[in-house]
Amino acid sequence: MKNLLSIEQLTRAEMDDIFRVAALQKQNRGKHTEFPLRGQSWGLIFSKPSTRTRVSFEVGVRELGGETIFLNPNDIQLGRGELIKDTARVLGRMIHGAIIRTFAQADIEEFADFSGLPTINALTDDEHPCQILADIFTFQEKRENIEGKIVTFVGDAASNTARSWMFAAGKMNFELRLAAPAKYQPSAEWLKRAGGNVVCNPNLQEAARGADVLYTDIWVSMGKEGEEARREAELGPYWINRDLVKLAKPEALVMHCLPAHRGQEIDDATLEAHAQTIFDQSENRLHVQKAVLLAVVGS
Repeated sequence: MKNLLSIEQLTRAEMDDIFRVAALQKQNRGKHTEFPLRGQSWGLIFSKPSTRTRVSFEVGVRELGGETIFLNPNDIQLGRGELIKDTARVLGRMIHGAIIRTFAQADIEEFADFSGLPTINALTDDEHPCQILADIFTFQEKRENIEGKIVTFVGDAASNTARSWMFAAGKMNFELRLAAPAKYQPSAEWLKRAGGNVVCNPNLQEAARGADVLYTDIWVSMGKEGEEARREAELGPYWINRDLVKLAKPEALVMHCLPAHRGQEIDDATLEAHAQTIFDQSENRLHVQKAVLLAVVGS
């Protein structure tokens, strides 16, 4: 596995191996005697703001023995119009790997092609693979195998996070219910690419009934800030609260990839009641991403 660009491109075996290694990384944190990234410098090229993704990758690289260089496009020549492929060919001669958080999926794929470096998708407008790997790891840590379970995604089901969930459903063999208005459901093309196990349902209560996981994300993704008022009006009924949780299974997990806008996609009381799970998700970004780093360097 040279790169992690998309859940779509991963195999079930690769995902299972990431979860296995992540569990070992979590269990043995602070006790490592081997440092596979020692002597390596990894570039973090982030065109979008980040808390969890940036910190977990920077800490993860360092705990594996490497160093990080944070590169904001406005501080390098990408911000002045240098082509992705030219930047990639320069960095490919200087650093050992790249972690990229940007807008277009095509940009990260072009970077991987022209740099020849192990390249990791830290979020694009198409997908958020590291987040969903950490989410599934968290579920399996608490409830064992996700296979055969029901995950209900509430909110903007055409978002990058929802798409990565769609690809994961086909590979990990669980049912994904997308509870969203028709306008916020994935296109037929995305559904076809997902390969099955995805159900679109605008009826929130039906979608939540009997679920093993209730999952939500912010309504206004980065780059869509100008749509906030409209999205809040259209997605207003699609949020997680105590009444919705009662429709899911008694032991259902409530998950949120953060940051949370309390009172929009989830109410404060519900988030606090399920804070242990939600912040375990956040912590598990570190352990899963260390497993991803090891996978792309072949360790």
